[in-house]
Order: sequence, then structure tokens, then C-alpha cells
Amino acid sequence: MELDLSPKLAKKVYGDDGGSYHAWCPNELPMLREGNIGAAKLALEKNGFALPRYSDSSKVAYVLQGAGVAGIILPESEEKVIAIKKGDAIALPFGVITWWYNKDDTELVVLFMGDTSKGHKAGQFTDFFLTGANGIFTGFTTDFVKRAWDVDDDTAKALISNQNGKGVVKLDANVKMPEPKPDHRKGMALNCEEAPLDTDIKNAGNVVLLNTKNLPLVGQVGMGADLVRLEGNAMCSPGFSCDSALQVTYIVKGSGRLQVVGVDGKRVLETIVKAGNLLIVPRFFVVSKIADPDGLSWFSIITTPNPVFTHLAGSIGAWKAISPQVLQAAFKVPAETEKVFRSKRSNDAIFFPPPK
Repeated sequence: MELDLSPKLAKKVYGDDGGSYHAWCPNELPMLREGNIGAAKLALEKNGFALPRYSDSSKVAYVLQGAGVAGIILPESEEKVIAIKKGDAIALPFGVITWWYNKDDTELVVLFMGDTSKGHKAGQFTDFFLTGANGIFTGFTTDFVKRAWDVDDDTAKALISNQNGKGVVKLDANVKMPEPKPDHRKGMALNCEEAPLDTDIKNAGNVVLLNTKNLPLVGQVGMGADLVRLEGNAMCSPGFSCDSALQVTYIVKGSGRLQVVGVDGKRVLETIVKAGNLLIVPRFFVVSKIADPDGLSWFSIITTPNPVFTHLAGSIGAWKAISPQVLQAAFKVPAETEKVFRSKRSNDAIFFPPPK
């Protein structure tokens, strides 16, 4: 049975006045289950507060829209309160407790993608809430809460039942939340829209890689990531991950054409991708994209902290390294055709500007 690789949109799981949580379902996107990958989005309205929680999976968070505050508590560490904004990437290893808050008028939207291989459900995150109607306090009896936290009966009952929201709540405007501390951002977040470019091709596109060099915590998460921005009508070279990693891609902005070629030279996917789509390219499959006139941007996680890609076209394409005689024999073409083939794309690498 062939897997459905077509891109999908997230569906709402829960939400209230303060915001909502959306996730991609492995039943609709089977590669999530096959690759043990989870993906979800958190959207917070003004004064929206995502209650403290931890997850059964390590993740990379990416801020798609807006600005806000995040609280991050690594195991046996003090709380880090950081300002977050559009373009920020944050590595969230196992055991981390997080909360999220939006005090601005603009909706705050955060994307989460990560590894579910050690989770309860393949291809799906399971969050454990510390408070709320589905929080851990509601599962313990009053006498256990009194004993564990050394509180009286009334306090225990308040801890158990006062917060009746689930996952996301809306706070009163006069509630004072912790102010972010600039020094807490160091090593916790990297803004991909402001970071130095790893590749920049004029009139074609650019890429920022997220790895253990610029955000060491991704080593604990076990994944790398990148933000790719393709100019209008430009092309991303056909390529594949050569270290058996899966590539999970979320379309951040714009639209474009995408083709994926798999085993036996079969084109397994040809589609139009748009903002909000999520897709997963299987291991070693070759993928290429061509942006529509307004351009195409995507954020991807790769299931290794320092990914390596092989590109099949361009100045660094694998073809350039193969002997001319081998190419002639492999393509069954004369020397003249091989020379024409080799002479093309001698200056362009990875991204190709629109045809003139």
C-alpha cells in the first residue's frame, strides 16, 4: 500500500476565548506515524495563556506570527522567561516544562515539530498539563495533594478545582505576568529571519540552518532545522538527505509547485503547496520546488541535529563529481551531449533564479 504524501492542513484539537491548539493527524498524514514525527500549532489571542505543560516528545518550536513571552523550565533548572517573536526557533528537549503568553493585539502562532519515537502515540504529541481541568492536580485525591505539598484542605481544593480551563485560557487584562529577561534568550532561541545566512543566491533564494553551532540545544532534541526563502519563480535544486534523515516541511508563506521522486524513478508526488501545508519527504527521496511569482518560504525540521544534503543540480551538484565517461555511459549519450549537460549551472548552487 502506497503512502499518501500529499500536504495537509492542521485541525483544531481544543480551544477557548484565549486561543486554540491545532494538530496534524497521522490518520490523514500517514508519514507522521511512519516517521514517528509530530506536528502542531498553538494560536494565542490577546491575553491568551497556554497553561504550563510538558510533553512526551522533544520538539523544535518556530514562531510563525506575532510576539509574546515563553516560560521554559529545563529539568533541574531555573525558569527562563524569554521574549519571542516571528522567526524565533526554540529547541525543547525531553522533560522541559513550557508556558506561553500573548499580551499583544496580534495573534501569536507557534509551530511545533518533533520526534514521537518515545511518545505514547506514534506521529502525535501527548501533552501533560500541570494545571487546569485536565491537569495532574485533578487526578490526585485531596489528601494526596495536601500531603505532597503540605497545604491545608481549602488550599488543596483550590489547587485542584479553581482553574477549570483546558490547555489555553484567557487572562484578565490586569493580570501581571513575568517580564522577559534579555539574558535568558542566550542559547535558548535563534531568530531565523535575523541570523546570518548560510546560503544566499541573488534573485533566487537563501537559507538559514539551525544546528548545534548556533543553537546547541538542538543536539539534545536530536533534530536540525532550516528556514528557506525562495524568490518569485525561482527553483530549489532537486536533492535528498544523504544521512537517512526525514525532512518535515511546513509552508510558512507563499505557494509553489513541488515534485517528489522515489524508488524506481517514480514520481510519487506532484502538487501545489500553500501556506499552512505540512508535508514529509521519505528518506532518500528526491524533492524539488519552484516558487510562484510571490515567492515561497518554508521551515523544516530534519531528524538529525547536523543534516547533510546531496543536491543533484547546480555548481555543487553530484553530477559534477562524476567522470564524463561514466555520465556518457550512464545516460547513453554522445560526448557532445554530456559536455552540454556538464557545462550548465556552473555558477548557481542550490537555488536557481527564474529563466531570463
